[in-house]
This record gives sequence, structure tokens and C-alpha cells, in this order.
Amino acid sequence: MTQTMDRAVIDDATITDFREHGVTIVRGLFTPEQVGLIERGIERNLADPSPMFKVASRPDDPGKFVEDFCNWQRIEEFRRVAFESRAADVAAALMGSHEVRLYHDHMLVKEPGTKADTPWHQDQPYYDVEGANNCSMWAPVDTVAPESTLEFLAGSHLDGWRMPRTFMDAQAKWFPEGSLTEIPDVESDRASFDIRGWVMEPGDAVFFHMLTLHHSYGVPGTRRRRAFSLRFLGDDMTYAPREWTCSPDFSGRDLGLTAGDPMRGELFPVLRTRD
Repeated sequence: MTQTMDRAVIDDATITDFREHGVTIVRGLFTPEQVGLIERGIERNLADPSPMFKVASRPDDPGKFVEDFCNWQRIEEFRRVAFESRAADVAAALMGSHEVRLYHDHMLVKEPGTKADTPWHQDQPYYDVEGANNCSMWAPVDTVAPESTLEFLAGSHLDGWRMPRTFMDAQAKWFPEGSLTEIPDVESDRASFDIRGWVMEPGDAVFFHMLTLHHSYGVPGTRRRRAFSLRFLGDDMTYAPREWTCSPDFSGRDLGLTAGDPMRGELFPVLRTRD
């Protein structure tokens, strides 16, 4: 059931931070009970992966990085977090949207000792949506140390699309070489960039624009990094079928949409509406 928005969920400074820098953190967004709900959902997902499940680390990695997508309809814990938690209220306030739809959920787990990093990238080039009114939420159920947290390049959501490349071997499979501006080599001179990242505890969540450049390193030591993400769509988001395979890949489903249509249908339910 769609709920009306809770307008008092975050303050104006947090909203300004998100809109100017493309990322912000909300401490203690989820209650301990909700963190437990997410954790149980993740473990259910790991025990019963969907057809979209994938291993995102190499076979020789001493750890393992796995992901799965679009499970809210079959994993009750994920559905409850999407529909009942304050995450959609935060997204609504950050986007200033009259309506908030769920685009998809995303489970990400890096096991202890995982060396696989997630390279600097934007999310939107891998999605089949267009528009500026969007927001992603990423929340861990384990303490996330500085060396394992997500890091963001502040303000990069205002610079348009950058060249999307494959994560494992940096191939330009979607656009010809030279046709888009390259992602800056942040790692070669980190001091020259405004990089945002936080130590995170269970219950905390970061919210970021789908065009904000971000990355993470591996997970050294003995601690897991289990996280759950929700992607939200605001008022101007429309369907944009791609010539390439998206992540998640909705190409095998009849969405009942054509290019330029507002995102709608049972796969993309309305979570919040404004009075």
C-alpha cells in the first residue's frame, strides 16, 4: 500500500548536501529491528539466489564478491524494507519528488579477504532509465571500515555521462573509444579530488545520485561487508531501452513500456506520494 511522504525525515542541510554534491549520509536511518530484517533478507538471498545472481570477483580471489537483483517480490524482508522503512521518505525529500517509485533492489556481499575492488563508475549508464530525478540508497548490516566503504566524487553528478567500462577488464563495450569523456583517474592523485566516504555502522545509509561517480576497495581482514541497496525513481524518470545489456537486465520481461514512457507497472511500484 502506497504511503504519503514523511516530510520531516531529514533536515534541509542534508537535502542541500545531496543536491550539491550528489551524495549524503543519513545516520541511524534503520532501527535495529530493520537492520535484522535486512540481514535475514540477505542471508535468504544468498541461500536461494535468483537467476540474476552473479559473482563479481575472479576465481582466484581469496574472498568472494557476489550480487543479486530484483528480489523484493519473493523475499519478504526486502519488500518490507522498501515499503515500510523511512528510506523512501528520505529519497522523496532528497529528490523533491511528488512520487517515488522503486526501480529495483540490489544485494551486495563481499566476504572477508576479498581483493576485488569496484572501480570508479556511474550507475545510470548501466540502467534503462533516463532523467535527473533519481536516488540510490546503500546500507550495510556490518560495520564498514574506511578501507572498505563506498567513496564518492562530490559534484560529479553534474558533469553528465562518463565512459562506462566493464568492471573486470575496463573494456568500452557500449560506446566507441573516445566518444565520451573518460572517468578521471582519481586513484593516481586522490588529494586533487573532493572524495566523500564514511565509516558506517549498521543502520546508517548513504544516498547518492545515479550519475555520482563512486567506487570501493576490497575487504581485507576477517569482517564481511554485507549491504542492501534500493534504487528510487522520481517524477521525470522515463523508460530508455538500451542497445546494450543493462544491470539489472529487464530485457527478457514484458514491461509494457516504450521509449520515453514514465516508469510504471507492478515491477516499479509507487512507494510514496505527496499530499
